[in-house]
Amino acid sequence: MKRVAQRILMMVVASSLGIIGSYAEAGVTPYQAEETARLIATLLSTGRVVIDRNQSLIDDPNKGAKGFTPEVFERQVINEFRSRTGVDLTKPASDHLPPGMMNLLRALLDASKEVVAEAQPVINQQGVGYKNFIPATFGSQVAGRFSARSGVHLKQTTLQPRNPKNAPDPYEEAVLRRLLTQPTQSVTISDMETGNKTLRVLTPIYYTRDCLTCHGGPAGELDISGYRKEGAEEGDLAGAISVSIPLDAVK
Repeated sequence: MKRVAQRILMMVVASSLGIIGSYAEAGVTPYQAEETARLIATLLSTGRVVIDRNQSLIDDPNKGAKGFTPEVFERQVINEFRSRTGVDLTKPASDHLPPGMMNLLRALLDASKEVVAEAQPVINQQGVGYKNFIPATFGSQVAGRFSARSGVHLKQTTLQPRNPKNAPDPYEEAVLRRLLTQPTQSVTISDMETGNKTLRVLTPIYYTRDCLTCHGGPAGELDISGYRKEGAEEGDLAGAISVSIPLDAVK
């Protein structure tokens, strides 16, 4: 998937003990927990957007050193994230953003920089066009690294995964199928098993015109990466960024 057009759908799941009670026991307000999950999804999406904006540079076969360093990537992400959310990742936590929230966001930014750093030999390879360092590849690598370190489960998921690791779990599949017919929902709250203190947020991703180079028609034709095209159209549901966050991770 290339340039990402988002319509934010918050699918929030709390313990059947009652949403306010669950958050209170964890020492986290409903706003803080939901906002943390939303910002994590937005930050991963922002990194994907920055990769997409630099895609023609990354895939330029005529250039060796591209100048798209981890530091350049970081500056672009910080600026775009600030524009989208009003949160400045270069500053200490504000009154309404607890330290735990900022720590998670900075950990995600660090993981994103590391993925870009490790991709430098590929990015700067001269004489090669398409390098398969695209938003989806970037997102999968970052999500895996961040999840392993933070205890927050972050993933990209879709009903037609090219990467088996992106296959939806039953809850994600149910939400994605619901989105196929109800793409403009805003917030939904439902219950989980008693005692579960994990909040789940899905932020949907919709195909834009640029995405159709790889995911459009004709369905079944091989795209530049060797995968079969899905036959999607602009505005179709592409998938979602899924966040499962323990409530005590925000403290």
